[in-house]
Amino acid sequence: MPRRLEVPELSDNGVRLEPLARALAPEFAWILTADEETTRFTYIPSRPDEAFLERWLGRYEDAWKDESLAGFAVRADEELVGFAAFVQLNLEGRQGELGYVVAPSARGRGVATTAVELLTSWGFDALGLQRIELRIDPRNVGSERVAERAGFRREGVLRSVAFKEGLRSDVGIWSRLADD
Repeated sequence: MPRRLEVPELSDNGVRLEPLARALAPEFAWILTADEETTRFTYIPSRPDEAFLERWLGRYEDAWKDESLAGFAVRADEELVGFAAFVQLNLEGRQGELGYVVAPSARGRGVATTAVELLTSWGFDALGLQRIELRIDPRNVGSERVAERAGFRREGVLRSVAFKEGLRSDVGIWSRLADD
């Protein structure tokens, strides 16, 4: 039976996740001038307008009420260094999709892996999910390493399925099942 979405306390290895809120916009300003990898491998616009952060964070803040998304700010040693979320969440169907972005200054320190592991455990243990997916551009080697370290398996590649700013790209489907 699916469970209710309640805000959890999630932390490990100096990484702490806190629910996204509009009030975090000043700390997320780095996303507005994202590096090439963030621009290429996420749906964050390459040239976000001034209202982007308010809309983006607000969407996740509001989604806690209707249980459609679960977004978190990622802090490493109390500094906001990223975003991790169930970007799709189907409690009735007992499945979800994770997405994440880590600031360039925090990459290579295990922050993304810890965030994915925390959300995966929460999804299986507290939410009763049976399947969790990651969708990763096959050119994003760093993100594929995160998936592997977090115990996800690559199932295959959907060709030319992602569409952003007039460009199409392939997407690798990675998954973990509750009984893996």
